[in-house]
Amino acid sequence: MAFSSPLPLTVVAAALAALGLAWWRWRRGPPSRRPTLRPVGTVSGLFVYPIKSCRGVAVERAQVTELGLRSGDLRDRCWLVIKEDGHMVTARQEPRLVLISITNENGCLHLSAPEMEDLHIPATLSIKNSVHNCRIFGTDIQGRDCGEEAAQWINAFLKSESYRLVHFEPNMTPRKSKDLVDPFRPSDKIAYPDLGPVMVLSEASLEDLNSRLDKKVQIRNFRPNILVTGCGPHEEDTWDEIVIGDVEMKGAMACPRCIFTTIDPDTGVMDRKEPLETLKSYRLCDPSEQHIYKSHPLFGWYFGVDKTGTIQVGDLVYKISW
Repeated sequence: MAFSSPLPLTVVAAALAALGLAWWRWRRGPPSRRPTLRPVGTVSGLFVYPIKSCRGVAVERAQVTELGLRSGDLRDRCWLVIKEDGHMVTARQEPRLVLISITNENGCLHLSAPEMEDLHIPATLSIKNSVHNCRIFGTDIQGRDCGEEAAQWINAFLKSESYRLVHFEPNMTPRKSKDLVDPFRPSDKIAYPDLGPVMVLSEASLEDLNSRLDKKVQIRNFRPNILVTGCGPHEEDTWDEIVIGDVEMKGAMACPRCIFTTIDPDTGVMDRKEPLETLKSYRLCDPSEQHIYKSHPLFGWYFGVDKTGTIQVGDLVYKISW
């Protein structure tokens, strides 16, 4: 008896994707109200940045929560370095923050940096640890102190005397993106990110920028959460609503860029010029939007989260059209 060979994995994947789309459209309602989904790219990278301004963690799979990406105990920008008065400290003031790497194991964050012994911080802190009132771009938010050992480690590496490390806990009140910039919705919430819960950037946008630069830059200069391949430069700017896996997101605004992008992620040295000057030569906003973006060049796109779920590298990105 002859046996037929198993179906190729690509055929199986395509069939599962078709079933998923059919279910999604059915859930959206009758034909008169159903949107169409058009594939516009593929997820090629996922990044979580647990400590604001520190090195990102590349993951193959992540939960997309209302506050952004999460992988195990690592939640995007839910740890923050602050001054004694609660004001945030980022790589804009301390460029060497980008050299601190984070991993997660056995309920602890493991921090490593050049010429430093590793630091281990519990992902869940004791309620005996004090809670600080922190200040980020003019808005207030809480953070629980990570302890004296963490503070001493941060201060030793940055050669400071007054910094603390704090953690945003799930029961704390997040900031509202709309309080910072109007294009966001009242439902868009964040812990310690600059503006929005999720930032998307395409490989094509980076390639287009590098074609204009003498010294090439890395994706790490721009710190996206979701990297997409298979689309044209800056097509991500046009994706008003997207579906990835079982996650639905709504586009809000472009990501305005600053001197942070000029920090070499391998050395922690700030150039202050490139790639920012080149971006300003071709990526400034329309004059009608200067009240939002001012003189910052735009690179990448912020999204709010409409439906939480799980995404992974290799997922198709679908644009929703009504």
